[in-house]
Amino acid sequence: MLRKFPAIAVPLAAVSLLFMAAGCGNTNSAAQEGAAGDSTTKEAEFVSIFDGKTLNGWEGDSIHWSVQDGNIVGEITPANLIKTNTFLIWKGGQPADFELTLEFKITKEGNSGINYRSVAVEDVPHALKGYQADIDGANHYTGQNYEERGRTTLAYRGQEVTIPAPTSSLKDGVKNNAWTAAIVTKSLGSADSLQTLIKSEDWNKCHLIVKGNHLQHYINDVLMSDVTDNDTVNGKSAGMLGVQVHVGGPMKVAYRNIMLKQE
Repeated sequence: MLRKFPAIAVPLAAVSLLFMAAGCGNTNSAAQEGAAGDSTTKEAEFVSIFDGKTLNGWEGDSIHWSVQDGNIVGEITPANLIKTNTFLIWKGGQPADFELTLEFKITKEGNSGINYRSVAVEDVPHALKGYQADIDGANHYTGQNYEERGRTTLAYRGQEVTIPAPTSSLKDGVKNNAWTAAIVTKSLGSADSLQTLIKSEDWNKCHLIVKGNHLQHYINDVLMSDVTDNDTVNGKSAGMLGVQVHVGGPMKVAYRNIMLKQE
């Protein structure tokens, strides 16, 4: 059975107030959605730091660095051998926390690397000191973390490593081209098995994720080395970015699609 309820008269003014309140609620909700959208659009994005045509924004020895076929090329010939490692240095800033992606191709005899959080070496033109994502044509070292002119090898390919606060000088802490204080905390796979994932004399992708004191090197989307650097004496929190041509015989290395995202 249906029950009848007496009609209740609602003043027109009250109805108006109800609609106004609802409208205010919608306005606040829209404002919140707009704010959320703004924060999304402000997230850091990858930007190209090489135009594919010129070395604008970069600085290095023009004898050994050029643009060829849309790639940055570092080259040593019998006629222009070098006595010290030389770098092409990005002049757009000194990244602290960042991600870098690029592709590289290197000849079998080549030796190169990507330096980051680095400083210029006094009295040596186009030289850097600092962390390096190592690259070599024979793929003995590609993917490892090597500190140029510093603590040398921090993590070999396949290692997750923690670097404690130093208890010795640089000279005393380095043996057999490696930092003896480094503590291996985990295996990422054998150096040999990871080497099979790196293409010889062909294009490979490198991805560096550098946040705080955590440094990760990926090759072809596979983690090759992982360093947590607790050494505040020798470690750096920001610095120069550059690519290297290493002392040695004739060689050629090419870089392309260089993208940087800074936090």
